[in-house]
Amino acid sequence: MTRKLRMGMIGGGLDGFIGGVHRIAAFIDGKIDFVCGALSVDPEKATESGKALFLQPDRIYTDYVDMIQKEAQLPEGVRMDFVSIVTPNFLHFGPAKLALESGFDVVVDKPMTISVAEAKELQDIIQRTGRTLALTHTYSGYPMVKQAKAMVKEGHFGKIRKIVVEYPQGWLARLTEKELSSGAEWRSDPTKSGKSLVMGDIGTHAAHLAEYVSGLRITDLCADLTTFVEGRSMDDDGSVLLRFTEGAKGVLMASQISAGEENAVRIRIYGEKGGLEWANEDPNNLIIKMLDQPRQIYRTGNAYAAPYTLSSFATYNTRIPSGHPEGLLEAFANIYRNFAETVSAKREGQTPTDEQLDFPNVHDGVRGMQFIDTVVQSHASNEKWTKFEG
Repeated sequence: MTRKLRMGMIGGGLDGFIGGVHRIAAFIDGKIDFVCGALSVDPEKATESGKALFLQPDRIYTDYVDMIQKEAQLPEGVRMDFVSIVTPNFLHFGPAKLALESGFDVVVDKPMTISVAEAKELQDIIQRTGRTLALTHTYSGYPMVKQAKAMVKEGHFGKIRKIVVEYPQGWLARLTEKELSSGAEWRSDPTKSGKSLVMGDIGTHAAHLAEYVSGLRITDLCADLTTFVEGRSMDDDGSVLLRFTEGAKGVLMASQISAGEENAVRIRIYGEKGGLEWANEDPNNLIIKMLDQPRQIYRTGNAYAAPYTLSSFATYNTRIPSGHPEGLLEAFANIYRNFAETVSAKREGQTPTDEQLDFPNVHDGVRGMQFIDTVVQSHASNEKWTKFEG
């Protein structure tokens, strides 16, 4: 990189949570400056947030259309290079489309849109313009998740047979959407979140993790969705049987009514010769279970000798010495860092490395929307299996 990238942000005002996470992640590597923002749909909150974050007064906007149009008119050495979109789901597509068509790259929260049609339109724009889009499927940013992916790809476990992925939370075990500023209000409104609450909010994380680590693709599924909390208009729990390419079978569980759970993401993958296990609540450990060997634990940041050497993807995304915990912010930062280095390389006429390109992109966003649609379709169908069109 010959200079820092300049970031604008849509959403992410001081009255929310996720904007701060994005900003911390973007700043960790010193490769990104925050230069402008339309931080709230409320003009007063947008202005107050911009001032509190020390943006220049003329770069604080109260409308994302105004921001993108005015930034596009600024000199190349001044205007933002990309925009980070951290709004509720229904406000992802409009800003992303306008930004891409105005010459800006994009980072956007998952799910990418609220419909497959919108997702495919963004994919078409990316293909037409050559712009870059990163989707914040955070769990793919952990070093030991990347190590797991590399070991599966190298054939360490033989042909993959079974994939079990789960994401239980408990924060919606009550009618939390009645509590102001909880984040649950818009998530439980289908006009703002899309067709599914639990699958749109966390099920897509689990599905992406299963495909990312295994290198396989979901081909068919059989889904059951439930609304457990009385008074809630959308599903808050779901179970899905999965079929993958190359004959693997799987199970996905996503639940937001699992009382007492926080973010207990876990994936287990089993092949002919052995399996692996990774859990978000113990992210530095990757457990390896081979048929004829003692159980092994790979740890983030260790310089193991061959044949236990960590992959270049794991080491490239490891930030601190072994024995220190790396968590959500570091994983988030890996996505931003890899995105920034890819954008910079392309701007400088260079080819990004495979490690730099290792972040969720627009194609993952399309598959995420197709996953949600197929789960909802399967749940409503009397047929056992529903074809995953992706």
